[in-house]
Amino acid sequence: MSQATADTAHEPVKYGERHIEEGQLITFPNPRPGRIYHVQISLPEFTCKCPFSGYPDFAKISIDYVPDQKVVELKAIKLYINSYRDRYISHEESINQILDDFVAAADPLEATIVGDFNPRGNVHTVVEVRHQKPAQA
Repeated sequence: MSQATADTAHEPVKYGERHIEEGQLITFPNPRPGRIYHVQISLPEFTCKCPFSGYPDFAKISIDYVPDQKVVELKAIKLYINSYRDRYISHEESINQILDDFVAAADPLEATIVGDFNPRGNVHTVVEVRHQKPAQA
Protein backbone atom coordinates (compact mmCIF):
# COMPACT_ATOMS: atom_id res chain seq x y z
CA MET A 1 0.00 0.00 0.00
CA SER A 2 1.37 3.41 -0.90
CA GLN A 3 1.92 6.06 1.76
CA ALA A 4 -0.89 8.21 0.33
CA THR A 5 -3.32 5.28 0.52
CA ALA A 6 -2.20 4.45 4.07
CA ASP A 7 -2.67 8.08 5.14
CA THR A 8 -6.23 8.29 3.77
CA ALA A 9 -7.41 4.79 4.70
CA HIS A 10 -8.43 5.84 8.21
CA GLU A 11 -9.51 9.43 7.61
CA PRO A 12 -13.09 10.28 8.42
CA VAL A 13 -15.41 11.16 5.58
CA LYS A 14 -14.92 14.80 4.59
CA TYR A 15 -17.85 17.14 5.26
CA GLY A 16 -18.40 17.80 1.53
CA GLU A 17 -18.51 14.08 0.78
CA ARG A 18 -20.99 13.60 3.64
CA HIS A 19 -23.23 16.39 2.30
CA ILE A 20 -23.14 14.80 -1.17
CA GLU A 21 -24.01 11.36 0.25
CA GLU A 22 -26.91 12.83 2.23
CA GLY A 23 -28.02 15.08 -0.62
CA GLN A 24 -31.51 14.93 -2.00
CA LEU A 25 -33.58 17.21 -4.17
CA ILE A 26 -35.30 19.69 -1.87
CA THR A 27 -38.10 21.97 -3.00
CA PHE A 28 -39.92 24.97 -1.60
CA PRO A 29 -43.30 26.53 -2.49
CA ASN A 30 -43.42 28.40 -5.78
CA PRO A 31 -43.63 32.11 -4.88
CA ARG A 32 -45.74 32.75 -8.01
CA PRO A 33 -48.03 29.75 -8.59
CA GLY A 34 -50.17 30.18 -11.67
CA ARG A 35 -47.59 32.34 -13.44
CA ILE A 36 -45.75 30.69 -16.32
CA TYR A 37 -42.02 31.34 -16.03
CA HIS A 38 -38.85 29.43 -16.82
CA VAL A 39 -36.06 28.60 -14.39
CA GLN A 40 -32.73 27.85 -16.06
CA ILE A 41 -29.96 26.13 -14.12
CA SER A 42 -26.48 25.43 -15.48
CA LEU A 43 -24.22 22.86 -13.83
CA PRO A 44 -20.92 22.90 -15.77
CA GLU A 45 -18.97 20.39 -13.66
CA PHE A 46 -21.00 17.16 -13.95
CA THR A 47 -18.98 13.99 -13.87
CA CYS A 48 -19.71 10.28 -13.83
CA LYS A 49 -17.85 7.15 -14.94
CA CYS A 50 -18.26 5.15 -18.12
CA PRO A 51 -19.90 1.82 -17.19
CA PHE A 52 -17.74 -0.01 -19.75
CA SER A 53 -14.27 1.49 -19.38
CA GLY A 54 -14.40 3.18 -15.99
CA TYR A 55 -13.00 6.36 -17.56
CA PRO A 56 -14.46 9.61 -16.25
CA ASP A 57 -17.01 11.47 -18.33
CA PHE A 58 -17.53 15.21 -17.96
CA ALA A 59 -20.52 17.28 -19.01
CA LYS A 60 -22.40 20.51 -18.64
CA ILE A 61 -25.93 19.86 -17.41
CA SER A 62 -28.56 22.43 -18.33
CA ILE A 63 -31.99 22.36 -16.70
CA ASP A 64 -34.86 24.49 -17.97
CA TYR A 65 -38.17 24.06 -16.19
CA VAL A 66 -41.53 25.71 -15.65
CA PRO A 67 -42.50 25.29 -11.99
CA ASP A 68 -45.98 24.34 -10.90
CA GLN A 69 -46.37 24.34 -7.11
CA LYS A 70 -42.71 23.74 -6.18
CA VAL A 71 -39.28 25.16 -7.00
CA VAL A 72 -36.02 23.24 -6.58
CA GLU A 73 -33.51 24.58 -4.05
CA LEU A 74 -30.20 25.31 -5.81
CA LYS A 75 -27.74 23.97 -3.23
CA ALA A 76 -29.71 20.72 -3.15
CA ILE A 77 -29.47 20.28 -6.92
CA LYS A 78 -25.73 20.96 -6.77
CA LEU A 79 -25.24 18.22 -4.17
CA TYR A 80 -27.54 15.85 -6.06
CA ILE A 81 -25.60 16.34 -9.30
CA ASN A 82 -22.31 15.79 -7.46
CA SER A 83 -23.61 12.39 -6.29
CA TYR A 84 -23.03 11.07 -9.82
CA ARG A 85 -19.27 11.58 -9.50
CA ASP A 86 -18.44 7.94 -8.71
CA ARG A 87 -21.37 6.27 -10.48
CA TYR A 88 -20.84 3.96 -13.42
CA ILE A 89 -23.61 5.16 -15.72
CA SER A 90 -24.03 5.90 -19.42
CA HIS A 91 -24.60 9.38 -20.81
CA GLU A 92 -28.13 8.44 -21.84
CA GLU A 93 -29.10 6.85 -18.53
CA SER A 94 -27.62 9.62 -16.40
CA ILE A 95 -29.65 12.35 -18.09
CA ASN A 96 -32.84 10.26 -18.07
CA GLN A 97 -32.34 9.47 -14.36
CA ILE A 98 -31.77 13.13 -13.54
CA LEU A 99 -35.04 14.00 -15.28
CA ASP A 100 -36.93 11.21 -13.46
CA ASP A 101 -35.63 12.37 -10.07
CA PHE A 102 -36.24 16.04 -10.87
CA VAL A 103 -39.85 15.38 -11.94
CA ALA A 104 -40.47 13.20 -8.86
CA ALA A 105 -39.23 15.97 -6.55
CA ALA A 106 -40.53 19.14 -8.21
CA ASP A 107 -43.50 17.98 -10.32
CA PRO A 108 -42.92 20.81 -12.86
CA LEU A 109 -45.28 21.78 -15.64
CA GLU A 110 -42.40 21.27 -18.09
CA ALA A 111 -38.76 20.33 -17.82
CA THR A 112 -35.92 19.88 -20.29
CA ILE A 113 -32.55 18.53 -19.23
CA VAL A 114 -29.55 18.57 -21.55
CA GLY A 115 -26.27 16.79 -20.93
CA ASP A 116 -23.53 18.20 -23.17
CA PHE A 117 -20.67 15.74 -22.66
CA ASN A 118 -17.06 16.64 -23.34
CA PRO A 119 -15.61 14.82 -26.35
CA ARG A 120 -13.76 11.60 -25.59
CA GLY A 121 -12.09 9.57 -28.31
CA ASN A 122 -13.22 12.12 -30.92
CA VAL A 123 -16.91 11.57 -30.01
CA HIS A 124 -19.12 14.38 -28.71
CA THR A 125 -22.48 13.44 -27.18
CA VAL A 126 -25.46 15.64 -26.32
CA VAL A 127 -28.44 14.00 -24.61
CA GLU A 128 -31.69 15.97 -24.25
CA VAL A 129 -34.77 14.70 -22.41
CA ARG A 130 -38.10 16.40 -21.86
CA HIS A 131 -41.11 16.15 -19.60
CA GLN A 132 -44.48 17.83 -19.90
CA LYS A 133 -47.20 17.46 -17.32
CA PRO A 134 -50.42 16.22 -18.90
CA ALA A 135 -53.14 18.84 -19.26
CA GLN A 136 -55.77 18.62 -16.53
CA ALA A 137 -59.33 18.03 -17.68
